[in-house]
Amino acid sequence: MSDATPLETETQTPTVAVFRPDDERLAAAADRLESLGVRPLPDPMLAVEPTDAVPRTDADYAVLTSKTGAELVADAGWDPGDATVCAIGSATADALREAGYAVDRVPDEFTSSGLVAELAAEIDGARVEVARSDHGSDVLLEGFENAGAYCHETVLYRLVRPEGSGASTAAAAAGELDGACFTSSLTVAHFLEAAAERGVREEALAGLDEAVVGVIGEPTAATAAEYELDVDLVASEATFETLARETVDAVTGRNR
Repeated sequence: MSDATPLETETQTPTVAVFRPDDERLAAAADRLESLGVRPLPDPMLAVEPTDAVPRTDADYAVLTSKTGAELVADAGWDPGDATVCAIGSATADALREAGYAVDRVPDEFTSSGLVAELAAEIDGARVEVARSDHGSDVLLEGFENAGAYCHETVLYRLVRPEGSGASTAAAAAGELDGACFTSSLTVAHFLEAAAERGVREEALAGLDEAVVGVIGEPTAATAAEYELDVDLVASEATFETLARETVDAVTGRNR
């Protein structure tokens, strides 16, 4: 039998912060981290504000970039017509299929640049409808336009920082985080915005420097670099499951 008290046992469990939209995805992410053997610190750095806009129906290609977008177009009764429906990522594709849409293309690389590479050779002169958040990457539209496509963007929702978010910044500033999972550039920006509001920006950056910082995608890594936040790993696949597993592996490897 161990001589450790419950408190001592608890403090030996690594703590990993996670930033997801303020809905069931945050709870699911926390559950997944817990199942991997760490203590999750869920911090809702994103909240969704729908715009009630609906994508155009006369496009040759229709692109959805997120599960949230897929759910919103389904709720709005969007009809893609004869468009080739493209989804970035398996979660987006699954949400579209669950809503009854046929998904024609999913790039092997679950990123904007991955979809551009997938379609570039065939979209010269095509009309491409891109339906996404107000913080979509310029990579997608610029890539399509450079390939000769005519692009139209529909902003389905805005991403804002929820009131009361930022508990993870205090934990980082106090040196209490062993890891952090950033899922987008906006989660990085909102984390540091929250830290600044609490007066602990530099301390939070210093705390993360001692932790394992994992991100999804090179754009997120680039944003982190702009904010002088060191990234330890970019998930080998652009999914939260991969990010969580690889971040926890790095945390536990460091703590051995």
